Amino acid sequence: MTVYIDPPNWPGHGRMWSHLISDVSYDELRLFADELGVPRRAFERDHYDIPSHRYEDAVRAGAVRVSSREVVRLLVESGLRRPKGRPAADTV
Repeated sequence: MTVYIDPPNWPGHGRMWSHLISDVSYDELRLFADELGVPRRAFERDHYDIPSHRYEDAVRAGAVRVSSREVVRLLVESGLRRPKGRPAADTV
């Protein structure tokens, strides 16, 4: 299982956030997030939003550090990218 995380560069709700993704399946991503204790409500279209204070937890659990640009590339190439306006995956 390989999941990827970008640096916590994204502001929102008074925090900085990372994006946790899989380039294989939403099921793989959900399994990793569940094992990490990430609430399902943190899933947004094609990724989980991870607060900056949980970034290192995700890396220690096996998430691979990549740039934000790489997150988008991996999602697009895998066919898992779901831009805004496109329905969310039913499997997560």
